[in-house]
Parts: sequence; structure tokens; C-alpha cells
Amino acid sequence: MQTKQTVNEGLKRAYLITIPAADLTAKIDAEIKKVAPQVRMPGFRPGKVPANLVKKMHGEALHGQVVNDTIRESVDKLLRDEALRPAMQPEIGLNDDYEQGKDAQITVSLEVLPAIEAPSLDGLKLEKLVVPVTDAQIDEALGNIASQNKSYKDAPKTKKAADGDQLIIDFVGKLDGVEFDGGKAEDAALVIGSGTFIPGFEDQLVGVKTGAEKTITVTFPADYQAEHLAGKDATFDITVKAVKVETETTLDEEFAKSLGLDSLDKLKEIMKAQLEQQTAGLTRTQMKRALLDQLAAGHSFEVPGTMVAAEFEQIWAQLQQEAARDEDPAGALKQIEDEKDEYRAIAERRVRLGLLLSEIGQANGVEVTQQEMSMLIQQAAMQYRNEDRERFVQYIQSEPMAAAQLRAPLYEDKVVDFLFDKAEVTEREVTVEELQAAIEAEDGAEAAPAPKKVPAKKKAPAKKAEAAAEEAPASEEKPAKKAPAKKKADAPAEAAEAKPAAAKKAPAKKAEAAAEEKPAAKKAPAKKAAAKK
Repeated sequence: MQTKQTVNEGLKRAYLITIPAADLTAKIDAEIKKVAPQVRMPGFRPGKVPANLVKKMHGEALHGQVVNDTIRESVDKLLRDEALRPAMQPEIGLNDDYEQGKDAQITVSLEVLPAIEAPSLDGLKLEKLVVPVTDAQIDEALGNIASQNKSYKDAPKTKKAADGDQLIIDFVGKLDGVEFDGGKAEDAALVIGSGTFIPGFEDQLVGVKTGAEKTITVTFPADYQAEHLAGKDATFDITVKAVKVETETTLDEEFAKSLGLDSLDKLKEIMKAQLEQQTAGLTRTQMKRALLDQLAAGHSFEVPGTMVAAEFEQIWAQLQQEAARDEDPAGALKQIEDEKDEYRAIAERRVRLGLLLSEIGQANGVEVTQQEMSMLIQQAAMQYRNEDRERFVQYIQSEPMAAAQLRAPLYEDKVVDFLFDKAEVTEREVTVEELQAAIEAEDGAEAAPAPKKVPAKKKAPAKKAEAAAEEAPASEEKPAKKAPAKKKADAPAEAAEAKPAAAKKAPAKKAEAAAEEKPAAKKAPAKKAAAKK
């Protein structure tokens, strides 16, 4: 194997690797000898098929396999011998006129990671903006809980049920006079106006009294979850066992105990922690952006163009998707087109910061443990169906590039936390509005000019990449495009009192709120190394 460097410009490298035909022939012959004992052919005993016949039968396939294996081994040796750290997957090619019996010439083109000196962390100063939780906020939150946990008491038997009243009812549902499964219940609680039951059910019970018996007719929605009921007319024979009116909920020890807590103080403590958690993510975002601004201001070095291009493609795809959903798609698309250069600058900044964070992490021993990595893999696997989860786990475990992509966001967070610990941090109390304003002021401060304002009649198209994400992920060893983005799993529907599915509407799922926004991720590029047979 002979290696010749053909390009050495900035971070760009190119090489020409020549594999003598004799070396390839020797490898093919070795493979033939290896597989010959397993070859079966009529007229020959097992393992006694002549090598020339084995070559005639399987030569083409073995040749292709040997060439591809040789290409891979040669490129791996090149990277080791030249101590190259590719920024992205190298582009690999085989000469067009190659054929069996001739020398193979392999071209390898790549960009390498820049040499970055780990920065000094002395003098790093950060301001942490904290939103204090007031007693008034806690009281308001408690009031919201009380309104969601209403209690009722029996009304006089002469009371006519009105909107907001609770009914305790027995009912039997019928289709064409015949009871259907799931259409019967006893002592079911129904609040008129809650929308818990199918359309028309609650409205027809306005005005009933305790002891009343009534038959109502309703039509199940066309998209009802039970297919045998969807779009059908049904009757319900109803007996009203009680009409109840709402009672004022008192925020006291008994109320706290009704929620399964020891005391009202414990409930207030939980409420305070939840309110603090709501702004903790914003505080971290503000601190992280301030940190990255400091790092960006103090470091300028060449970054691989391929990484910048890949990052820009991700940003651009996200912007186009958001613009397409705008009230004025054409106007939104024109705006981002006008700001295209600004987004390229943001992509470059994100790549530079990712490389810098990676260097800081490696220089200071920041690592993602095997246990943490296993948890990441299992969490990512949950987005797939049961039968595909094992294949996903095997893919991550067999592909270092894919594993690095999955590891990158957690690695970044750990590096950022490390820098937070090293920095001199001062706290300042602010309002939520002031904290949000501080974050907006930092968006893209070091990356590109602020975008033009959108006319008031339009929605703002797409958020700046800096706002849509907490900067670029730190890359480990070989930075690469990020793994496919996970879809946020829907939270389970709220638990409700048991009621027959036939009468109840299907509860809507609540989307989980993301703690920190992250940019849409990308797939790793496929390896290019196909030999001609």
C-alpha cells in the first residue's frame, strides 16, 4: 500500500492510496482457501472442490468483498498513521477504470478538526437571574388546585339540575332497543357542562330533579373510538339518584389530606418547588447563553466547512418548516431568505462553540459514564415499536458515530455544568418578564444581527436558531450530525372516575412540555466505499 497526500489546505486533506494488484490477488486467494472447505459441488467430496472451481463459482463475490474490506482497512490505517481526526465522514472513492488484476487507487477527501488549545477558565464570571416565588403565587396555585378538586353536597330534592351541578345517575344505553356493551353504569358522577360525556348527553339532563327517570337520544361522534358505536343513534334510560351542588373548598389540613399529603404546609412546600422548577429551566438557559457568549467572544479559529454546512442544513430545514406553518407562508419564507447569511453565521458559531466545549470537556476529564449511556439508549429506544427497539439498540452499539450523536447532548450539559462550577456566580432576583427579556437579548448576540421585525399582522416566522436551541451540542472526538430527533411522548391521559367508555368521550392526551428546546436532529451520513466488481 502506497499513500500520497494530494491536498493540504487549511483543514482540508486529500490522499491517494494505491493497492498493488498482487496484494489484492493474494487476499482473494487467501479467501478462496478459507471458504473452500465449506463449498459443496456435485461429484466432489466435501472440502475437496479444486480452488480453480471455487474461484470460478465465487470469485466475483469474493473479489468485491476483498476490495471493500481493503478499502476500509486502508482508510482506517491512513487515519491512524496520519493522526487524522475527521470532522465528518471522509469521502472515499475507487478509480473508475479499476478492474480485477489491476492496481486499485483509492481517493480519500476529508476535513479535519482544528487544533484547539484548551482555554483558561480563570476569571469566568456569570450572573444567575433568579425568580423568587412569592406567597401570592403559592396561594394562586393552591386556588387552582382547589378549583380542580371540587366537592359537592346534596341539594334539596326540589332543586332542578343546572349547569355546574353534579348528578349521580344510573343509565342503560341501547341501540335499536338492545343494550350494548359498555353502555351501562350505576352511581356514575356527571357534572353538567363539563363535556365529559358525548355531545348532547349532558344538555338533556338540565332541569332534572332527584328521583327523575328520563330517556334521552344521542348520536355518537363519527370518529368515536368504539367503531361499533361511531355515528350511531342511541338511547339512554337514566335514573337520577341525586342532584348535588358545589361547595366551597377550604384550603385546610383536611383538604391537603384528601390529596394524600400529611399537612397543608407540605402541600405549600410542593407548590413552591413546582413554581421554582417552572423558572429553573429559563434561568439555566440564560446562564448557558451568557457562558457561551463569553466563550465565543474570546475564541476565533477556523472550523470545518462540512460541519458548518451540515449545521446550516439543519437550521434551514427547521426554519422552512416553521415558515410553512405561518399565516403568510410566502412572506415568512421571503424573510428567512433575506436573512440566510445571518443563519449561516449562526451555524458557524454553533459549530465553533461545540468544538470548544468538546475540547474543554476532554481536557478536564468530563465523561458520559457507561450507565448514563445505557440509560440514553433505552430512553431513545422507547420511541420505536417493541419489535424495532432491539434493532435500534444493536445499531447504536455497533455504530460509534450513532452512539456519539446520541451521547452529544448529555455530554454538552455535563461540560456546561462543569463550567458553571468553575465560574464565579452571582445571583440577582428578577421577575419572570425580566428573565425572559434577558434571554431574548442574548439570542444570537455573538452570532448575527437581529432579524428584521415581521409586520404586526403576521406571526413571527421561525425563531432564530439560537432561540430555538441552547446553542450547538458539544462534540466528542469526532463531531458528527446528530441522531434522529425523538418525538416527545404524550403524557398519559388524566386519571378520571371510572365511567363506561360508551358514554364518556375519549380524553385528549396532554403533550409533555419540553424542559429545554433542542434543534431538530439529523441522521449520520452513510459511509461511501463501494467497490466495482
